[in-house]
Amino acid sequence: MDLGAARTDTVGSPRLLIPVGSCEQHGPHLPLATDTIIAEHLCRAAARDRTDLCVTPPIAIAASGEHAGFAGTLSIGADVLTQVLIEIGRSADWSSGCVFVNAHGGNVAVTRDAVDVLTSEGRPAVMWGPTGGPTDLHAGHIETSVMLWLHPDRVGDYRAVAPVHIHLSDVIRDGVHAHSPSGVLGDPRTATADEGRDIVTRWTADLMSFLDSTS
Repeated sequence: MDLGAARTDTVGSPRLLIPVGSCEQHGPHLPLATDTIIAEHLCRAAARDRTDLCVTPPIAIAASGEHAGFAGTLSIGADVLTQVLIEIGRSADWSSGCVFVNAHGGNVAVTRDAVDVLTSEGRPAVMWGPTGGPTDLHAGHIETSVMLWLHPDRVGDYRAVAPVHIHLSDVIRDGVHAHSPSGVLGDPRTATADEGRDIVTRWTADLMSFLDSTS
């Protein structure tokens, strides 16, 4: 069920799936909304044909400070995002709880902090996010494969992008721009739509299992 299309008198008490994405550079070949697209797709796939789950509009601008310096990147910062998630959870007391489905690594700690506050207040809230790889952090093989499957028309010339492999700790310390002028962290040249399909299928199954185990 889509909360944006639901009537207030027919919503009942579903569990809310809240896509948490970002508006940030994803190299020269992927759209700014890549994380939001992925989070929203996974929520809708998990909620398909279920009346106990309701997908909310996505949070499309989040905590992307590590991508500062790249055109197109917008960020509300960690403190503001934390409070936004907390207030969304507090406002959803009419529901059976909130599941923040996060597809941006920069939001992980923030979302965890918000969930901790909500649960300490007695409000049911959890977070889930898809898994990546230690050297495929951003706009590399995984995200490019996924976008080739979901929206091939929105993928640019990924085969021309030079790979960059660094540790997450370096990104956290220095930001992306200091290590990758293209904004890519990983190797998009190896991406395929078939692998993107397999990744999305696995992520969707993982999310559905998580929902069942935390209901």
